[in-house]
Amino acid sequence: MKKFMSFSLLALAASVATVGFTKSASAEVSIETAFIFNTFSFAFHGALVMWMAAGFAMLEAGLVRTKNTTMQLTKNVSLYSIAGLMYWVIGYNLMYADVSGFFGVPGPWSAADPFDAEGAFTGDDAAGYGAASDWFFQMVFVATAASIVSGTLAERIKLLPFLIFTVVLTGILYPIQGSWSWGGGWLSEAGFLDFAGSTIVHSVGGWAALTGAIILGARKGKYGADGSINPMPGSNLPLAALGTFILWMGWFGFNGGSQLAMGSAADVVAIATIYMNTNLAAAAGVVIALILTGIMYKKVDLTMLLNGALGGLVAITAEPLAPSPFLSIIIGGIGGALVVFAVPLLDKLKIDDVVGAISVHLVAGIWGTIAVVFSNGDATIGGQLTGIVGVAVFMIITSAILWFILKLIFGLRPSEEDEALGLDRAENGMEAYPEFGRGSQTF
Repeated sequence: MKKFMSFSLLALAASVATVGFTKSASAEVSIETAFIFNTFSFAFHGALVMWMAAGFAMLEAGLVRTKNTTMQLTKNVSLYSIAGLMYWVIGYNLMYADVSGFFGVPGPWSAADPFDAEGAFTGDDAAGYGAASDWFFQMVFVATAASIVSGTLAERIKLLPFLIFTVVLTGILYPIQGSWSWGGGWLSEAGFLDFAGSTIVHSVGGWAALTGAIILGARKGKYGADGSINPMPGSNLPLAALGTFILWMGWFGFNGGSQLAMGSAADVVAIATIYMNTNLAAAAGVVIALILTGIMYKKVDLTMLLNGALGGLVAITAEPLAPSPFLSIIIGGIGGALVVFAVPLLDKLKIDDVVGAISVHLVAGIWGTIAVVFSNGDATIGGQLTGIVGVAVFMIITSAILWFILKLIFGLRPSEEDEALGLDRAENGMEAYPEFGRGSQTF
């Protein structure tokens, strides 16, 4: 069933809202009123998710070295814009228009009713929301998947091949796999459940990032010939912390908006519950990372705490409504723990993930998708694993083919000289912190 049609049309037609100060006092909400609140929910929560683009930009800018900061900001501004255009040109219809098993009908999106409201005004609206608000809410999710790839491959990929990959990811790959579940395709029929996208959004970005990291290789000097791992600390931890808090806030839109309706008291209660569980999971991810890094390294690692929060958020995303508060804490805490263990494991495997995005979005995303079976009675382990494996196979194969084609045509990596100089100067011709640049005349 389509993500944006997961709520009952009957509930939209006869929504119930609490009035006055007693629980027994209730009245039917008009179709027009439900239309207004549902549209507002899509628009407001979509704006929160859009704000996550700023969070990713700040997080990545803080976790890369000074000489690559401008490039990360360039990529994040560009990928959000590309996602917005591609999802209009082809992506939305590929994901939702007449899906028959594997994908929909490609082509530019348009609302059947240009004003999105005529039915609501006449009392017979069948959709229950402004179509453009739904398009906007779905679009901002696409940019999130591309941001994951940006962080992992930071500091050693050229801008042009990355942006071409983004075009294909946001316009074709993400919508196709999304149609399998949220679009009512074969994964939906197989019983796969993913409320807000632990797999459909986060693992998709994670698989694309992992495939790219393996093909691209590590940054020069990251791993020694003797197996040693050379830390390359980020340039601005306050900026990284700010980015994490922005992402945390945006996640309330990510998960809360995925209730897909706000036209009844029941919907509002569900959204409030989702907010609570989302926050509890993130907090648990931080606390577990705090404890584990203190034990393992004898010092608390701030970057692990930041990614612990994100790991908890990704984990709860697959089902933020059904779990109890205690179970939400457990799910988020395990997500944070997995990040702490996955980051050094990837380094041992010599897979260079600059910001820890694979550990956060892929590893915690897989865990969160499996964890749905602990709270949602409609979920089965078979259905969840089918979704995880199906998306993984599709993303690994298509991403690898695309990365190899881009490598053959354009080359993925800058020259060793440009990488040593920094992509800010080599590709952007400007520096994020010119006062500290080489040859600066500022005193």
